[in-house]
Amino acid sequence: MKDAINRRNALIGMGATVALTAAPLNAFAASHATVHEVLMLNKDPDDSSKKMLFSPYMLEVNVGDTVKFVPSDKGHNSESIKGMLPKGAAKWKGKINKEVEVTFDIPGFYGYQCKPHANMGMIGLIVVSGEGKLDNLEDAKGAKQRGKAKKAWKKLWEEADAAGLTS
Repeated sequence: MKDAINRRNALIGMGATVALTAAPLNAFAASHATVHEVLMLNKDPDDSSKKMLFSPYMLEVNVGDTVKFVPSDKGHNSESIKGMLPKGAAKWKGKINKEVEVTFDIPGFYGYQCKPHANMGMIGLIVVSGEGKLDNLEDAKGAKQRGKAKKAWKKLWEEADAAGLTS
């Protein structure tokens, strides 16, 4: 009986050690996640010829980071674009004039838009770094686009290529 108590106490002690060791690692990882802000704007404050845009419209983040979409001007939302998400990633659809926060847990390319202004080219790209980042690149690039969004995506992909985000 005495041996059984000792083994039980040893197992309890080992379990407590594992739990106490893992807790600081999880806290460390969570404390190093970053929150990025993307503004939803009617016009670029630095160039009034650029209208209906996200600022920044291209962003590289790490797994675990959050992006907060802020409606700086009225009439905008942020929502993911069908066909432009990594496999297993959750889609999102913010309400008009409301902030929406999205945490990115899967590496890859995430295309998003303002639904009312997508045809005017109000689109954006989030690249989540990590193993498997390139897995959905071709699907994201091949997603069908309409209106000015088609031209905006062509330009955005060229910028992403030039910045080394697609390799």
